[in-house]
Amino acid sequence: MTRRSPAPGTSAPGSRTASRFGLSERVFAGPGSRRLIAAIESGLERVEEQLAVELRSADDLVDATSRYLYEAGGKRVRPMLTMLSAQLGDGATQPVIDAATALELTHLGSLYHDDVMDGADRRRGVASAHQVWGNSIAILTGDLLFSRASQIMARLGDRAMRLQADTFERLVLGQMHETVGAKPGDDPIAFYIQVLADKTGSLIAAAAQAGAVFSNADETYHEPLREYGEKVGVAFQLLDDVIDLSADPTETGKVPGTDLRAGVPTMPYLLLARSDDAHARELTEQIDAGVARIGEGDDPAILDAPLARLRDHDATERTRELAMSWTREAVDALAPLPRGGVKEALTRFAQSLVDRSS
Repeated sequence: MTRRSPAPGTSAPGSRTASRFGLSERVFAGPGSRRLIAAIESGLERVEEQLAVELRSADDLVDATSRYLYEAGGKRVRPMLTMLSAQLGDGATQPVIDAATALELTHLGSLYHDDVMDGADRRRGVASAHQVWGNSIAILTGDLLFSRASQIMARLGDRAMRLQADTFERLVLGQMHETVGAKPGDDPIAFYIQVLADKTGSLIAAAAQAGAVFSNADETYHEPLREYGEKVGVAFQLLDDVIDLSADPTETGKVPGTDLRAGVPTMPYLLLARSDDAHARELTEQIDAGVARIGEGDDPAILDAPLARLRDHDATERTRELAMSWTREAVDALAPLPRGGVKEALTRFAQSLVDRSS
């Protein structure tokens, strides 16, 4: 991707620092947090500046498609975690900024691919890229972003390339397994959790670990941060399954029930299908029949009523409770970290995820 610099005097269009997306009150609330907030915000601003440069291209089509979802927004959760864990070492060194930028580009590229695979109409409140340019261009844009991320990581050496390659492999495996579905004899719920760990948890884990790795933090912190990130990622996605059923599309930027309408099982549906009572079986059959009809060309609105019932069903509340369990496990994984602002902020961040579906 041939890059060109942003116009002089312009700021990164997707910029969202810790305080600006509300994390300062929820996450950085402990004693001495002011200095920690300043360090995180400074690092995030540098990531935003680097993203703006990396995403610009002399090719007009590439420039437009690559910046499309970036400019639509995003909370930069992964770079925030990288900046936070870096405070356990030398702070936001240039290698930390590079790693955070590469992992955010990897996340961004995965969104282009996910929307094609899932047939999603909207992302971050705007039409998905494949709706604007078609499937082929959306897929190729994702590929370009993955390439750019790998080039950045290559500058950091073998450790960074292994982290990038291992994470990318898990992203692909997660998507592949989600596409193919569970085999006969697989536990559908355990299978789904593994998909979430691969598709979502692996990248958040890499982001949390990268800050410690590239800031030269004590190596004994690396594995706890990886485990924390993966469990947070699973909890994050389980709560997204709850939010996906929301009657208010402004929460998601997508039509409620987008995943289920596209035939992609979510945890509320899986828990519903496992229920033995007659009402649950009847609702499961309605959803299955609706998905089949949508696949044959019927209006996706035929699932509005069944999905509203699922939203209010106990299966959705149990999904929220399951997410809270994963959140508690994520916090427990932080036990080896030293007491202080970083550990407190990571704990509050994990706990704040539950509030997203309240």
